[in-house]
Amino acid sequence: MKYKKLGKTGLLVSEICLGTMTYGGKGFWEVIGKLGQSSVDSQLKIATDEGVNFIDTADVYHEGESEKLTGQAIKNLGLNRHNLILATKVRGRMGANPNEVGLSRKHILNSIDESLKRLNMDYVDLYQIHGVDPLTPMEETLEALNDVVRSGKVRYIGFCNLPAWRVMKALSISEKKGYASFVSAQMYYTIAGRDIEREIAPLALEEGLGILPWSPLAGGLLTGKFNKAGEGPADARRTQFDFPPVNKDRVFACVDAMRPLANKKAVSISQIALAYLLQKQFVTSVIIGAKTDEQLIDNLASTKVILAPEEVKVLDEISTLPAEYPGWMVEFQGRDRAI
Repeated sequence: MKYKKLGKTGLLVSEICLGTMTYGGKGFWEVIGKLGQSSVDSQLKIATDEGVNFIDTADVYHEGESEKLTGQAIKNLGLNRHNLILATKVRGRMGANPNEVGLSRKHILNSIDESLKRLNMDYVDLYQIHGVDPLTPMEETLEALNDVVRSGKVRYIGFCNLPAWRVMKALSISEKKGYASFVSAQMYYTIAGRDIEREIAPLALEEGLGILPWSPLAGGLLTGKFNKAGEGPADARRTQFDFPPVNKDRVFACVDAMRPLANKKAVSISQIALAYLLQKQFVTSVIIGAKTDEQLIDNLASTKVILAPEEVKVLDEISTLPAEYPGWMVEFQGRDRAI
């Protein structure tokens, strides 16, 4: 297992992050996974034995059950809390009250306390806003996040699923006000969904943000277990919950390109898909989630897969993003300024 700096911080995180969206079994989230305490304990032991020190959860996962199970697993296994980098999130609806959702000061300050109770911890290492709240001014959100950092309840802050212009605005406000600033970007990124390479990835490289890809296997479509009609195992997550949105033609073109590489190296297609992301300069830690120990073990093995430059080139070409304005104009006009 390799370790990388999280953004511009001095914090080292494993190149694989253990996702916990399958931990629980409540409400909408049940179709994604419904692992109980013994299974969670097992996954956490497997991951930490392999060197994973980074764990990602969220308050909304299974209505708080994911946080509870994760915290209890750390206790059950006798793991040293200070050796772990624990991340959670705020933004999603946690109750019927109109103020139990969003990124207002009230919801953030209430939510961090509730997350810490469920985790049975004094602090989290990374607190991430889970997306955009169109009703709350960014200044209000950032001031509240700064306060939870200064209180000692949070070590660093990050964001998920924001457009680049909102990120740059937030970074500018934090710099102007002297607030704690975002250090990481948790974004959807796969070989078949490289959209963040247009704006978010260049921004991250320029501003020193660590990118944490979520759903790196496109909700299971990049495992090679689905046919081109989108049909797969009856118990697969994609079969029951067709998310995130993806161009199926691109997915299966990528699978067709990865299959011979996987056969040649005697590894799974999933491992090739994950290894492809791990070799990207702007990727800090890839978030993997699993329904079974076998899936987890297979995904963890991706860190041992080496892709040769010519193999990466093949995968780059098959998954290249279609040209989009103003990107193609920037590239065209930049020809006479290339070094």
